[in-house]
Amino acid sequence: MRLVLCDDNLILAEALAPALTARGHQVVAITTSLAAGVAAVSAHQPDACLLGLRFADGEDSLAAACAIGAEHPGTALVILAGASSPSIACRARKLGVAAFLSKDQDVAQIARALDVISSGGAVFESTLVSYERAMVPQRGEPQYELTPREREVLRRLVAGEGTLQMAREMNIAQSTLRTYVKNLLTKLGTHSRLQAAALASREGLVAELSA
Repeated sequence: MRLVLCDDNLILAEALAPALTARGHQVVAITTSLAAGVAAVSAHQPDACLLGLRFADGEDSLAAACAIGAEHPGTALVILAGASSPSIACRARKLGVAAFLSKDQDVAQIARALDVISSGGAVFESTLVSYERAMVPQRGEPQYELTPREREVLRRLVAGEGTLQMAREMNIAQSTLRTYVKNLLTKLGTHSRLQAAALASREGLVAELSA
């Protein structure tokens, strides 16, 4: 995904940029004010804009998110909050924000959230726990019957790779990759890439995939 990062903590943004780039995303601009962030979105038309929730001058990014959403519907808005706030997360959801994440999430979790967003989903503070506690099959259920390609896709999902990176490294079209992902999610009984990665980690599938 093409991304604009907007946060008044420049050190955080500059650290996040190469980490997301390594996972197949492209950071087209880093800004430290809401005005500059809105301008960057207008100039670059990114797939997503990651916005800090609060800025040093007291500005609230939700108002900017609302404006960006109205003028640039093709740009998904991701709010990065300094602390958990269910009430603000609820407000953000009503405004059409695609994700509400705490800044203490690690890069892999943020990258997985972006995968969910790229597939048309949403990730909110209130749902992060359910993603991490993805559905676990009951004892006696058959093992997952994954094809070699599906196993490779799952391994890459667990590693936090994005759509573009996976397609490029597997030498397949992005449309083909999405088909693999869709079949994989169906077989695992999960509803998003984040859930699939969490399930693989929780059930020890990661070790099996590496064996």
